[in-house]
Amino acid sequence: MTENSLIKSRASAASDSAVMHDITPAAAGWDFVRFIVRRLLPGERLALQTRGEECAVVLLSGSAEVMIDGGAVQLLGPRKSVFDSYPHGLYLPNGHAAVLQASELTEIAEGRAPSNAGLEPRLITPADCGYEIRGGGNATRQIVDILPPAFPADKLLICEVFTPSGNWSSYPPHKHDVDNPPVEVDLEEIYYYRMKQPHGYGLQRLYTADGSRDATVKVEDGDVVLVRDGYHPYVSAYGIDSYYLNVLAGTRRSMAASDDPRYAAVRSSWPAPDPRMPMIPKP
Repeated sequence: MTENSLIKSRASAASDSAVMHDITPAAAGWDFVRFIVRRLLPGERLALQTRGEECAVVLLSGSAEVMIDGGAVQLLGPRKSVFDSYPHGLYLPNGHAAVLQASELTEIAEGRAPSNAGLEPRLITPADCGYEIRGGGNATRQIVDILPPAFPADKLLICEVFTPSGNWSSYPPHKHDVDNPPVEVDLEEIYYYRMKQPHGYGLQRLYTADGSRDATVKVEDGDVVLVRDGYHPYVSAYGIDSYYLNVLAGTRRSMAASDDPRYAAVRSSWPAPDPRMPMIPKP
């Protein structure tokens, strides 16, 4: 389970144009989510087009000029890093095109899912994104929604999660592998990790309700974990502040999930939130 759930970033010099990840549904062994991480050099152009799919771009660092369907130039960014400020994004539904031109060294993440819905493209600004401090004590984390269920998209759901040193996240352990609305829906999920400190790491446990699979994965900066099914809690190592980008999609556009019943009671008895939160102030 560990070997085919953890995907390391492709090696490249930090100043080179590169595709660090390109995970297709076929490679992931699922039906919906494609996930790409790119680094663009200053002046480099990237053409995006959607045919039978929707696409969402999240700015990880840098800045870019964007033209949607040949329209006026708009600005994506700036963002020094995921640990410095809120995200900027671009939503491109089926049948649309955009061109990005990097204004500086720029990194972006791109999520795609099949779609034939007739929706409108739009830029997403930091002010459009959500703010939630979830949990309590050393299970406090910050959630920044980019494409929440209320966003006018078809299948994609996207958020950023910030977990400070030593804290648990995605806790209590929950799963979303059964189509049983409104209690739970079946979603594929990407966890894309970045670490604030050099050589940072965290641990993600991946286990199923029947106990037939149980693995713990060490995740480092740039790693991707594929969550196909089962519970998937995470803990950030002491002294390490971590970030992960969640990209999800399934047959229903909902975040409904069910907790591992052995740990679900903590939701009703959280201690006070960690005073280090928020890690990233809301704009």
